[in-house]
Amino acid sequence: MSKIESALDKTVAKLPLLKNWVMARLCKVWHKISPTFSLKQKLDYPTGKALVLQYKWRIVIVALILFAGSKAYDYFFPPSGKAGAVQTITSMVTEKKDIPLVIEATGTIVSNSIVDIRPMVTNKVDKIHIKDGQDVKAGELLFTLDNRTDTANYEKLKALADDAQKQYLRAKELVTKNFISKAGLETALANAKSAQAAAETARVQLSFDFIRSPIDGKAGIINVFPGTLVQASNTVISATNASSTSTTSSMVTITQLNPINVQFVIPEKDIPILLESKQSGTPMKVQVTVGNNTQRVFNGEVLVVDNQIDPQIAAVRVKAQIPNEKYELLPGQFARVSLNANTLKDVIAIPSEAIVMNPKGRLVYIVDKDGKVAAKPITVSYEYQGTSVVNGLEAGQRIVVEGKQNLRTGSKVREAKPANTPAAQAK
Repeated sequence: MSKIESALDKTVAKLPLLKNWVMARLCKVWHKISPTFSLKQKLDYPTGKALVLQYKWRIVIVALILFAGSKAYDYFFPPSGKAGAVQTITSMVTEKKDIPLVIEATGTIVSNSIVDIRPMVTNKVDKIHIKDGQDVKAGELLFTLDNRTDTANYEKLKALADDAQKQYLRAKELVTKNFISKAGLETALANAKSAQAAAETARVQLSFDFIRSPIDGKAGIINVFPGTLVQASNTVISATNASSTSTTSSMVTITQLNPINVQFVIPEKDIPILLESKQSGTPMKVQVTVGNNTQRVFNGEVLVVDNQIDPQIAAVRVKAQIPNEKYELLPGQFARVSLNANTLKDVIAIPSEAIVMNPKGRLVYIVDKDGKVAAKPITVSYEYQGTSVVNGLEAGQRIVVEGKQNLRTGSKVREAKPANTPAAQAK
Protein backbone atom coordinates (compact mmCIF):
# COMPACT_ATOMS: atom_id res chain seq x y z
CA MET A 1 0.00 0.00 0.00
CA SER A 2 2.92 2.36 0.70
CA LYS A 3 4.13 2.00 -2.91
CA ILE A 4 0.72 3.04 -4.26
CA GLU A 5 0.57 6.04 -1.92
CA SER A 6 4.10 7.08 -2.94
CA ALA A 7 3.18 6.87 -6.64
CA LEU A 8 0.05 8.95 -6.09
CA ASP A 9 2.03 11.59 -4.18
CA LYS A 10 4.55 11.83 -7.02
CA THR A 11 1.73 12.17 -9.56
CA VAL A 12 0.11 15.00 -7.58
CA ALA A 13 3.48 16.74 -7.26
CA LYS A 14 3.89 16.70 -11.06
CA LEU A 15 0.57 18.51 -11.69
CA PRO A 16 2.16 22.01 -11.63
CA LEU A 17 4.79 20.82 -14.17
CA LEU A 18 1.99 19.51 -16.38
CA LYS A 19 0.24 22.85 -16.13
CA ASN A 20 3.38 24.74 -17.19
CA TRP A 21 3.91 22.37 -20.12
CA VAL A 22 0.31 22.88 -21.31
CA MET A 23 0.66 26.68 -21.07
CA ALA A 24 3.88 26.58 -23.08
CA ARG A 25 2.26 24.50 -25.80
CA LEU A 26 -0.72 26.87 -25.92
CA CYS A 27 1.61 29.84 -26.31
CA LYS A 28 3.34 28.21 -29.23
CA VAL A 29 0.02 27.45 -30.89
CA TRP A 30 -1.13 31.03 -30.33
CA HIS A 31 2.02 32.45 -31.90
CA LYS A 32 1.35 30.33 -34.97
CA ILE A 33 -2.27 31.30 -35.39
CA SER A 34 -2.17 34.88 -34.10
CA PRO A 35 -1.30 36.37 -37.54
CA THR A 36 -4.55 34.97 -38.81
CA PHE A 37 -6.45 37.15 -36.33
CA SER A 38 -4.86 40.37 -37.47
CA LEU A 39 -7.03 43.43 -37.04
CA LYS A 40 -6.61 44.08 -40.74
CA GLN A 41 -8.12 40.74 -41.64
CA LYS A 42 -11.77 40.11 -41.06
CA LEU A 43 -12.55 36.74 -39.35
CA ASP A 44 -15.55 35.24 -41.11
CA TYR A 45 -17.21 31.84 -40.95
CA PRO A 46 -15.20 30.18 -43.76
CA THR A 47 -11.92 31.37 -42.21
CA GLY A 48 -12.91 30.13 -38.71
CA LYS A 49 -14.00 26.78 -40.08
CA ALA A 50 -10.74 26.40 -41.93
CA LEU A 51 -8.77 27.16 -38.74
CA VAL A 52 -10.75 24.61 -36.74
CA LEU A 53 -10.24 21.91 -39.35
CA GLN A 54 -6.54 22.71 -39.60
CA TYR A 55 -5.90 22.51 -35.83
CA LYS A 56 -8.72 20.15 -34.81
CA TRP A 57 -6.54 17.45 -33.17
CA ARG A 58 -4.55 19.98 -31.20
CA ILE A 59 -7.77 21.61 -30.00
CA VAL A 60 -9.19 18.19 -28.93
CA ILE A 61 -6.00 17.22 -27.09
CA VAL A 62 -5.83 20.56 -25.27
CA ALA A 63 -9.50 20.26 -24.25
CA LEU A 64 -9.00 16.71 -22.91
CA ILE A 65 -5.91 17.73 -20.95
CA LEU A 66 -7.70 20.69 -19.40
CA PHE A 67 -10.72 18.54 -18.52
CA ALA A 68 -8.60 15.78 -16.94
CA GLY A 69 -6.51 18.28 -15.02
CA SER A 70 -9.61 20.00 -13.67
CA LYS A 71 -11.13 16.70 -12.49
CA ALA A 72 -7.86 15.54 -10.92
CA TYR A 73 -7.44 18.84 -9.09
CA ASP A 74 -10.99 18.70 -7.76
CA TYR A 75 -10.48 15.11 -6.59
CA PHE A 76 -7.19 15.59 -4.75
CA PHE A 77 -7.84 19.15 -3.58
CA PRO A 78 -11.61 19.41 -3.08
CA PRO A 79 -12.87 22.84 -2.04
CA SER A 80 -13.94 22.75 1.59
CA GLY A 81 -16.94 24.95 1.02
CA LYS A 82 -18.19 23.15 -2.06
CA ALA A 83 -21.77 22.17 -1.46
CA GLY A 84 -23.44 19.46 -3.46
CA ALA A 85 -26.58 17.43 -3.16
CA VAL A 86 -27.50 16.08 0.25
CA GLN A 87 -26.25 12.49 0.51
CA THR A 88 -27.90 9.72 2.48
CA ILE A 89 -25.64 7.94 4.98
CA THR A 90 -25.72 5.58 7.93
CA SER A 91 -23.80 6.76 10.97
CA MET A 92 -22.96 5.81 14.54
CA VAL A 93 -21.84 7.57 17.69
CA THR A 94 -18.45 6.50 19.04
CA GLU A 95 -18.07 5.29 22.60
CA LYS A 96 -15.36 3.82 24.77
CA LYS A 97 -15.51 0.09 25.46
CA ASP A 98 -13.37 -2.90 26.37
CA ILE A 99 -12.25 -4.96 23.37
CA PRO A 100 -10.78 -8.47 23.76
CA LEU A 101 -7.40 -8.94 22.08
CA VAL A 102 -7.85 -12.19 20.15
CA ILE A 103 -5.13 -14.33 18.54
CA GLU A 104 -6.29 -16.97 16.08
CA ALA A 105 -4.39 -20.21 15.44
CA THR A 106 -4.83 -23.79 14.29
CA GLY A 107 -3.93 -26.84 16.30
CA THR A 108 -4.67 -30.47 17.15
CA ILE A 109 -6.76 -32.12 19.83
CA VAL A 110 -4.50 -34.23 22.07
CA SER A 111 -5.24 -36.46 25.04
CA ASN A 112 -4.45 -35.23 28.52
CA SER A 113 -3.00 -38.67 29.26
CA ILE A 114 -2.72 -41.85 27.17
CA VAL A 115 -1.26 -45.23 28.22
CA ASP A 116 -0.59 -48.35 26.15
CA ILE A 117 -1.21 -51.39 28.37
CA ARG A 118 1.57 -53.95 27.82
CA PRO A 119 2.48 -57.04 29.88
CA MET A 120 5.41 -57.07 32.30
CA VAL A 121 5.79 -60.86 32.14
CA THR A 122 5.43 -63.58 29.55
CA ASN A 123 2.21 -65.39 30.29
CA LYS A 124 -1.17 -66.40 28.93
CA VAL A 125 -4.30 -64.23 29.22
CA ASP A 126 -6.75 -65.92 31.58
CA LYS A 127 -9.60 -63.39 31.90
CA ILE A 128 -10.58 -60.03 30.37
CA HIS A 129 -12.54 -57.86 32.81
CA ILE A 130 -13.46 -54.94 30.49
CA LYS A 131 -15.16 -54.40 27.15
CA ASP A 132 -14.18 -52.37 24.11
CA GLY A 133 -14.77 -48.66 24.71
CA GLN A 134 -15.56 -49.03 28.41
CA ASP A 135 -14.88 -46.24 30.90
CA VAL A 136 -12.35 -47.36 33.51
CA LYS A 137 -11.05 -45.94 36.76
CA ALA A 138 -7.48 -45.81 38.01
CA GLY A 139 -6.68 -49.14 39.71
CA GLU A 140 -9.53 -51.02 38.03
CA LEU A 141 -8.65 -54.60 37.00
CA LEU A 142 -8.32 -54.96 33.22
CA PHE A 143 -6.74 -58.39 32.60
CA THR A 144 -5.84 -61.45 34.63
CA LEU A 145 -3.02 -63.65 33.39
CA ASP A 146 -2.53 -67.30 34.27
CA ASN A 147 -1.21 -66.89 37.83
CA ARG A 148 -1.00 -70.52 39.02
CA THR A 149 2.78 -70.78 38.87
CA ASP A 150 3.40 -67.33 40.36
CA THR A 151 0.85 -67.97 43.13
CA ALA A 152 2.48 -71.28 44.11
CA ASN A 153 5.94 -69.70 44.07
CA TYR A 154 4.78 -66.83 46.24
CA GLU A 155 3.08 -69.14 48.76
CA LYS A 156 6.23 -71.27 49.01
CA LEU A 157 8.51 -68.30 49.59
CA LYS A 158 6.02 -66.74 51.99
CA ALA A 159 6.02 -69.93 54.06
CA LEU A 160 9.82 -69.95 54.12
CA ALA A 161 9.84 -66.30 55.19
CA ASP A 162 7.38 -67.02 58.02
CA ASP A 163 9.49 -69.96 59.17
CA ALA A 164 12.67 -67.87 59.07
CA GLN A 165 10.97 -65.21 61.15
CA LYS A 166 10.00 -67.82 63.75
CA GLN A 167 13.57 -69.16 63.80
CA TYR A 168 14.82 -65.64 64.46
CA LEU A 169 12.38 -65.12 67.36
CA ARG A 170 13.40 -68.49 68.87
CA ALA A 171 17.05 -67.53 68.52
CA LYS A 172 16.42 -64.30 70.45
CA GLU A 173 15.01 -66.34 73.39
CA LEU A 174 17.94 -68.76 73.31
CA VAL A 175 20.45 -65.91 73.35
CA THR A 176 18.96 -64.57 76.59
CA LYS A 177 19.49 -68.04 78.12
CA ASN A 178 23.01 -68.30 76.66
CA PHE A 179 22.11 -71.44 74.68
CA ILE A 180 23.44 -69.91 71.40
CA SER A 181 25.93 -67.20 70.63
CA LYS A 182 25.15 -63.72 69.31
CA ALA A 183 26.64 -64.78 66.00
CA GLY A 184 23.93 -67.41 65.71
CA LEU A 185 21.29 -64.72 66.38
CA GLU A 186 22.71 -62.52 63.65
CA THR A 187 22.66 -65.43 61.23
CA ALA A 188 19.00 -66.11 62.04
CA LEU A 189 18.19 -62.43 61.48
CA ALA A 190 19.93 -62.42 58.09
CA ASN A 191 18.07 -65.57 57.04
CA ALA A 192 14.74 -64.02 58.06
CA LYS A 193 15.41 -60.82 56.07
CA SER A 194 16.55 -62.78 53.00
CA ALA A 195 13.48 -65.00 53.09
CA GLN A 196 11.22 -61.94 53.51
CA ALA A 197 12.84 -60.23 50.52
CA ALA A 198 12.39 -63.34 48.37
CA ALA A 199 8.74 -63.52 49.37
CA GLU A 200 8.26 -59.83 48.49
CA THR A 201 9.86 -60.42 45.08
CA ALA A 202 7.47 -63.30 44.46
CA ARG A 203 4.53 -61.09 45.53
CA VAL A 204 5.56 -58.39 43.02
CA GLN A 205 5.95 -61.04 40.33
CA LEU A 206 2.45 -62.31 41.13
CA SER A 207 1.03 -58.76 40.89
CA PHE A 208 2.15 -58.61 37.24
CA ASP A 209 -0.49 -61.23 36.51
CA PHE A 210 -3.21 -58.73 37.50
CA ILE A 211 -3.04 -55.82 35.05
CA ARG A 212 -4.82 -52.68 36.30
CA SER A 213 -5.53 -49.29 34.75
CA PRO A 214 -3.02 -46.62 35.83
CA ILE A 215 -5.38 -43.72 34.95
CA ASP A 216 -9.02 -42.77 34.62
CA GLY A 217 -10.03 -42.94 30.98
CA LYS A 218 -11.73 -44.79 28.19
CA ALA A 219 -10.56 -48.14 26.89
CA GLY A 220 -9.96 -48.54 23.18
CA ILE A 221 -10.19 -51.72 21.12
CA ILE A 222 -8.96 -54.81 23.00
CA ASN A 223 -6.30 -56.58 20.98
CA VAL A 224 -6.08 -59.85 22.99
CA PHE A 225 -8.42 -62.69 23.89
CA PRO A 226 -8.56 -65.33 26.65
CA GLY A 227 -5.79 -67.76 25.83
CA THR A 228 -3.59 -65.21 24.03
CA LEU A 229 0.10 -65.57 24.83
CA VAL A 230 1.61 -62.21 25.76
CA GLN A 231 5.28 -61.44 26.20
CA ALA A 232 7.16 -58.89 28.26
CA SER A 233 8.00 -56.73 25.23
CA ASN A 234 6.39 -54.41 22.69
CA THR A 235 4.92 -57.40 20.87
CA VAL A 236 1.61 -58.99 21.75
CA ILE A 237 1.21 -62.48 20.30
CA SER A 238 -2.42 -63.26 19.55
CA ALA A 239 -3.90 -66.52 18.27
CA THR A 240 -6.79 -65.60 16.00
CA ASN A 241 -6.78 -68.80 13.96
CA ALA A 242 -4.90 -72.06 13.63
CA SER A 243 -1.57 -70.24 13.32
CA SER A 244 -0.52 -67.54 15.77
CA THR A 245 -0.05 -63.97 14.52
CA SER A 246 2.40 -61.39 15.85
CA THR A 247 1.38 -57.75 16.10
CA THR A 248 3.03 -54.64 17.52
CA SER A 249 -0.14 -53.32 19.12
CA SER A 250 -0.69 -53.12 22.87
CA MET A 251 -3.21 -55.19 24.78
CA VAL A 252 -5.43 -52.10 25.00
CA THR A 253 -4.94 -48.34 25.08
CA ILE A 254 -6.44 -46.23 27.88
CA THR A 255 -7.06 -42.64 26.86
CA GLN A 256 -8.15 -39.83 29.15
CA LEU A 257 -10.80 -37.88 27.23
CA ASN A 258 -12.24 -35.67 29.96
CA PRO A 259 -10.76 -33.15 30.22
CA ILE A 260 -8.96 -33.08 26.88
CA ASN A 261 -6.26 -30.77 25.54
CA VAL A 262 -5.69 -28.76 22.38
CA GLN A 263 -2.14 -27.95 21.28
CA PHE A 264 -1.38 -25.07 18.91
CA VAL A 265 1.35 -22.58 18.03
CA ILE A 266 1.48 -18.80 18.40
CA PRO A 267 3.61 -16.65 16.01
CA GLU A 268 6.68 -14.97 17.43
CA LYS A 269 5.23 -11.49 16.88
CA ASP A 270 2.37 -12.25 19.31
CA ILE A 271 4.55 -13.73 22.07
CA PRO A 272 4.98 -10.41 24.00
CA ILE A 273 1.19 -10.08 24.25
CA LEU A 274 0.96 -13.70 25.40
CA LEU A 275 3.65 -13.36 28.07
CA GLU A 276 2.20 -10.08 29.35
CA SER A 277 -1.17 -11.72 29.91
CA LYS A 278 0.48 -14.77 31.50
CA GLN A 279 2.40 -12.63 33.99
CA SER A 280 -0.78 -10.83 35.04
CA GLY A 281 -2.01 -14.08 36.62
CA THR A 282 -5.36 -14.02 34.82
CA PRO A 283 -6.07 -17.35 33.09
CA MET A 284 -6.20 -16.98 29.31
CA LYS A 285 -9.40 -18.25 27.72
CA VAL A 286 -9.66 -20.14 24.45
CA GLN A 287 -12.55 -20.96 22.14
CA VAL A 288 -12.16 -24.06 19.99
CA THR A 289 -14.06 -25.37 16.97
CA VAL A 290 -13.29 -28.65 15.21
CA GLY A 291 -13.83 -29.79 11.64
CA ASN A 292 -16.43 -27.98 9.58
CA ASN A 293 -18.77 -27.41 12.52
CA THR A 294 -18.14 -23.77 13.37
CA GLN A 295 -21.40 -23.47 15.33
CA ARG A 296 -20.28 -25.75 18.18
CA VAL A 297 -17.76 -23.85 20.29
CA PHE A 298 -15.78 -25.42 23.16
CA ASN A 299 -14.43 -23.13 25.88
CA GLY A 300 -11.25 -23.79 27.86
CA GLU A 301 -8.20 -22.28 29.53
CA VAL A 302 -4.50 -22.19 28.66
CA LEU A 303 -2.51 -24.75 30.66
CA VAL A 304 1.05 -23.95 29.65
CA VAL A 305 3.13 -21.86 27.26
CA ASP A 306 6.28 -23.65 26.16
CA ASN A 307 9.59 -22.36 27.50
CA GLN A 308 11.30 -22.07 24.12
CA ILE A 309 10.58 -20.92 20.57
CA ASP A 310 10.85 -23.31 17.66
CA PRO A 311 13.33 -21.52 15.32
CA GLN A 312 12.13 -23.46 12.27
CA ILE A 313 8.63 -21.96 12.40
CA ALA A 314 9.33 -18.89 14.60
CA ALA A 315 6.50 -19.81 16.96
CA VAL A 316 5.91 -21.08 20.48
CA ARG A 317 3.74 -24.06 21.42
CA VAL A 318 0.75 -23.55 23.69
CA LYS A 319 -1.47 -26.17 25.33
CA ALA A 320 -5.00 -25.49 26.59
CA GLN A 321 -7.48 -27.74 28.41
CA ILE A 322 -11.16 -28.19 27.49
CA PRO A 323 -13.96 -29.99 29.38
CA ASN A 324 -15.22 -32.97 27.36
CA GLU A 325 -17.97 -34.61 29.40
CA LYS A 326 -19.85 -35.91 26.36
CA TYR A 327 -16.70 -37.17 24.60
CA GLU A 328 -17.40 -34.93 21.59
CA LEU A 329 -13.69 -34.34 21.04
CA LEU A 330 -11.20 -37.06 20.13
CA PRO A 331 -7.39 -36.95 19.93
CA GLY A 332 -6.07 -36.13 16.47
CA GLN A 333 -8.89 -33.81 15.37
CA PHE A 334 -7.99 -30.58 13.57
CA ALA A 335 -8.96 -27.55 15.66
CA ARG A 336 -9.35 -23.81 15.14
CA VAL A 337 -8.41 -21.85 18.23
CA SER A 338 -9.26 -18.27 19.25
CA LEU A 339 -7.09 -17.19 22.18
CA ASN A 340 -8.26 -14.22 24.25
CA ALA A 341 -4.78 -12.99 25.14
CA ASN A 342 -5.69 -9.65 26.69
CA THR A 343 -8.35 -6.92 26.93
CA LEU A 344 -7.94 -3.39 25.60
CA LYS A 345 -9.53 -1.09 28.19
CA ASP A 346 -11.52 2.07 27.34
CA VAL A 347 -10.72 2.25 23.63
CA ILE A 348 -12.65 3.63 20.66
CA ALA A 349 -13.80 0.78 18.42
CA ILE A 350 -15.60 1.39 15.13
CA PRO A 351 -16.67 -0.81 12.20
CA SER A 352 -13.81 -1.32 9.75
CA GLU A 353 -16.11 -0.35 6.87
CA ALA A 354 -16.24 3.22 8.22
CA ILE A 355 -12.53 3.75 7.45
CA VAL A 356 -11.54 5.42 4.16
CA MET A 357 -8.15 4.88 2.56
CA ASN A 358 -6.59 7.76 0.60
CA PRO A 359 -3.05 8.75 -0.46
CA LYS A 360 -2.54 10.60 2.82
CA GLY A 361 -3.52 7.67 5.03
CA ARG A 362 -6.67 6.48 6.79
CA LEU A 363 -9.55 8.75 7.75
CA VAL A 364 -13.19 8.78 8.78
CA TYR A 365 -15.90 11.36 8.13
CA ILE A 366 -17.30 13.11 11.19
CA VAL A 367 -20.81 14.59 11.01
CA ASP A 368 -21.32 17.89 12.85
CA LYS A 369 -24.56 19.25 14.31
CA ASP A 370 -25.36 21.05 11.02
CA GLY A 371 -25.28 17.83 9.02
CA LYS A 372 -21.95 18.54 7.32
CA VAL A 373 -19.03 16.14 7.24
CA ALA A 374 -15.33 16.71 7.84
CA ALA A 375 -12.47 14.30 7.20
CA LYS A 376 -10.64 13.18 10.35
CA PRO A 377 -7.27 11.34 10.05
CA ILE A 378 -6.93 8.26 12.27
CA THR A 379 -4.57 5.35 12.95
CA VAL A 380 -5.63 1.74 13.51
CA SER A 381 -3.95 -0.12 16.41
CA TYR A 382 -5.92 -3.41 16.24
CA GLU A 383 -8.42 -5.02 13.89
CA TYR A 384 -10.43 -8.22 14.30
CA GLN A 385 -13.54 -9.55 12.54
CA GLY A 386 -14.73 -6.24 11.12
CA THR A 387 -13.99 -4.11 14.20
CA SER A 388 -11.06 -1.67 14.36
CA VAL A 389 -9.58 -0.01 17.44
CA VAL A 390 -8.55 3.49 16.35
CA ASN A 391 -6.62 6.47 17.67
CA GLY A 392 -7.60 10.04 16.81
CA LEU A 393 -11.30 9.94 17.75
CA GLU A 394 -13.12 10.86 20.93
CA ALA A 395 -16.19 9.35 22.52
CA GLY A 396 -19.48 10.94 21.44
CA GLN A 397 -18.45 11.82 17.88
CA ARG A 398 -20.82 10.85 15.07
CA ILE A 399 -19.05 9.11 12.18
CA VAL A 400 -20.22 7.92 8.77
CA VAL A 401 -20.38 4.12 8.38
CA GLU A 402 -22.20 3.65 5.05
CA GLY A 403 -22.54 6.04 2.12
CA LYS A 404 -19.07 7.57 2.37
CA GLN A 405 -17.96 6.89 -1.21
CA ASN A 406 -18.64 10.34 -2.69
CA LEU A 407 -18.27 12.46 0.43
CA ARG A 408 -15.98 15.47 0.66
CA THR A 409 -15.26 17.84 3.50
CA GLY A 410 -18.25 20.16 3.73
CA SER A 411 -20.74 17.77 2.10
CA LYS A 412 -24.28 17.82 3.46
CA VAL A 413 -25.64 14.48 4.66
CA ARG A 414 -28.78 13.07 6.16
CA GLU A 415 -29.37 9.89 8.10
CA ALA A 416 -31.01 7.02 6.27
CA LYS A 417 -34.30 5.99 7.84
CA PRO A 418 -34.78 2.22 7.77
CA ALA A 419 -38.01 0.98 6.24
CA ASN A 420 -40.70 -0.04 8.66
CA THR A 421 -40.33 -3.74 7.94
CA PRO A 422 -39.73 -6.71 10.22
CA ALA A 423 -36.33 -7.30 8.60
CA ALA A 424 -35.27 -3.69 9.21
CA GLN A 425 -36.57 -3.79 12.76
CA ALA A 426 -34.68 -7.01 13.42
CA LYS A 427 -31.52 -5.41 12.03
